[in-house]
Amino acid sequence: MEAFKNSDKGRVTIYSIKGCPHCLQAKAFLAPLGVPICDVDLSEHPELQEPVKKLTGRVTVPQIFFNSQYIGGKEKLQKLPPEELQKLVKMVKEEPITADAPPLPELKESQAAAVDADHEKKPEFECEKDDLADLVAGFKDANVIGIQRKGLILYKKSFSKDQLVAWLSNDKGMDKVQAQSVGQELLQKKYMVFARSHGESDGRFGAADGDVLFRLLEDDPHSALNAGQTASCSPLQAAELSLLLREMILKLFSEHLSADGKSVDYKGMSADPVFQRYSELAIQLQRVQLLSLSREETLAFFINIYNALVIHGYLRMGAPSNIWQRYRFFNYVSYLIGGEVFTLQDIENGVLRGNRKGVAQLRRPFSKTDPRLQVALKNVEPLIHFALNCGAKGCPPIKTYTPQDIDNQLRTAAEAFLEDDDACVVDTGKKEVRLSQIFKWYKADFGDTDEKLLKWVLKHMSDSPKKISLKGVISAGKPKISYLPYDWSSNSSH
Repeated sequence: MEAFKNSDKGRVTIYSIKGCPHCLQAKAFLAPLGVPICDVDLSEHPELQEPVKKLTGRVTVPQIFFNSQYIGGKEKLQKLPPEELQKLVKMVKEEPITADAPPLPELKESQAAAVDADHEKKPEFECEKDDLADLVAGFKDANVIGIQRKGLILYKKSFSKDQLVAWLSNDKGMDKVQAQSVGQELLQKKYMVFARSHGESDGRFGAADGDVLFRLLEDDPHSALNAGQTASCSPLQAAELSLLLREMILKLFSEHLSADGKSVDYKGMSADPVFQRYSELAIQLQRVQLLSLSREETLAFFINIYNALVIHGYLRMGAPSNIWQRYRFFNYVSYLIGGEVFTLQDIENGVLRGNRKGVAQLRRPFSKTDPRLQVALKNVEPLIHFALNCGAKGCPPIKTYTPQDIDNQLRTAAEAFLEDDDACVVDTGKKEVRLSQIFKWYKADFGDTDEKLLKWVLKHMSDSPKKISLKGVISAGKPKISYLPYDWSSNSSH
């Protein structure tokens, strides 16, 4: 792929994003044609998203041009008749680019070199060790933590208040007041949690009695994918951490996606040193602060974490291939975040849908006394459904979500989803609208009647012939709604 530079030679311009299999498939199709290709990553150059949308009428990627001639997406490219494709190739090779060519990023040569160098770098993070990290490491090595029996129940990897205070006194030379103060700080910083308590002793270490047991947070019994090691960094900003995690695992995913975009080498991905660094960074989610997040920060943080956790789950468990595996996957794969366990189901239905029942769920994810309820959005945000799932034939031009522009990014993701005929088909002859099963499963999020649902869909469509058709079907009255088959194999995590 060529660097961005001013040239009057012909070229194929492809607008894409990293990790998009449809984009890779398009590039693999173009590669043998022997034409200069300019690959523009719209997530790296968001200033071009609107100009490209105006040129194409689409917000999905890939979008492909031969010189100034617009072709469309991957499917349109692959379905070109051979003679027409040859004419386009000949045009690019022989005819110069014209003034109405699709735009490229405005980069000087020095900037282009800097961008290329930046793309080669692997995401890193600076870790400032927390004041209590070494103390916790010493406590782990002291053979105090073990199995505690209370009545008929055994509590593995637990310890009592007296055991911790005794170790702090004997090993660290603290008096009782100091030791209790450190115990309280360990609770507040979420190094440890209650394993067994009576009303959690009002959350105070000093008020704990002899029946109260604690465990280190990393010894979470629910098999969270980031448990088992101490989060030793000073707590990082939630938005910064989620962005870094998403960028890191997406880069990893992209590097192990086959050239044709059709398969992922999960074995190679899990052996990659970058995955080890990702796993170490994910551990830092254990003690991240969540309660101070705004609505926008909550949305961006949990969408990025959800999408990263899906890929992490694939690496540990494999991608689910049937409904039962999928149900187990989304109810089992989890991270420890801010001292609490969040499964994929908890993030989607508990946090992002404002604690609503999910598909096949009999109750809300969080009870009234569940501390995770404090993190949940006050109101459901329907647009999250299009950020957590990539369309079957095209992707939105966004790979990570940021609090500063989250609402625009979510609207763009919805527009991209609705462009796809796997998500929305309007049949004016039959006065019928065929929608993705997502609108059936989560109908309560979009409006409790067919009329409200169609108005929501219309409002969130980009200006297009499909939108005009939908307006006509709604205006004609009594439109029929049906739901399209859902292809689980095409449901991607990026």
